Amino acid sequence: MRPSGEARAADTARASGGARFDLPEVDAFTRPYWDAAAEGRLLIRHCAGCDRAHHYPREFCPHCWSEDVRWRPASGHATLYTWSVVHRNDLPPFGERVPYVAAVVDLAEGPRMMTEVVECEDDALRIGMGLEVTFRAGVPVFRPRSGAVPPPSSSVPSPSSASKTTS
Repeated sequence: MRPSGEARAADTARASGGARFDLPEVDAFTRPYWDAAAEGRLLIRHCAGCDRAHHYPREFCPHCWSEDVRWRPASGHATLYTWSVVHRNDLPPFGERVPYVAAVVDLAEGPRMMTEVVECEDDALRIGMGLEVTFRAGVPVFRPRSGAVPPPSSSVPSPSSASKTTS
């Protein structure tokens, strides 16, 4: 089996001495996940024993400990649970991406997933906003669903527009 694009990129980066911290360590167990992501599909693990989904990928169900788990396509829909805007990261290639939004999302199927929110201004982020999966170089990231980004609130001044008082 040929390695996926991400696996090849990671191997190339390691061979050239240019360490990258955004590429996964692909192994035989997670290869279906990363191969699907390279094709623009999000997979999660689903347990036949308790009928619950989970993420990150494991060979057993974290809810009932059953080993009867399989890959299943996810809808790609999620809601924003929490986020943090990262302004400094010295690990390659993150330094070139700052600021970026590190986030935790609730997938429509139930599990929570760590990810990045893209294509959204920081002041438009809202807990519970609807998101959809997209892929950057075979890695799932999320962007606002159409119509899910409310306009920034005009009732709360931004730090740059707050009036200053002098004494």
